[in-house]
Amino acid sequence: MSRRLVVFVAAGMLAVIGAPRLLAHHSFAMFDTSNRVTLTGTVTQFQWTNPHAYIEIDVPADGATPAKHWTVELGSPSILMQGGWKFSDVKPNQKITVVLSPLRSGQPAGLLVRITLADGRVLANGPGPTGGN
Repeated sequence: MSRRLVVFVAAGMLAVIGAPRLLAHHSFAMFDTSNRVTLTGTVTQFQWTNPHAYIEIDVPADGATPAKHWTVELGSPSILMQGGWKFSDVKPNQKITVVLSPLRSGQPAGLLVRITLADGRVLANGPGPTGGN
């Protein structure tokens, strides 16, 4: 009987210790979701990876050289595929336009709302509408 109690207590402790990490991973508090930024630039890299995909783009700033580099976070590949994405949709050197919720810190990064691809297709950050605005 005491062995069961030890196993039960240990399992409970592991659940309590691990829960904040699981919840923290899914927090989007770092993004200002009440604000939208539209950027047009050239893809430097597309990472179709779990748990989140990423697009790296260079955005020219009023003729300034070099262009400003931005990192755009997307949902997971499985969520993106539900929204009509394919891993081959974004390629280096393509010109794209993204609408994103920027980082609250002001660093050049954000959470994708929608993207207009080089071929004119508009995709959201998963299934559903293409993000309004």
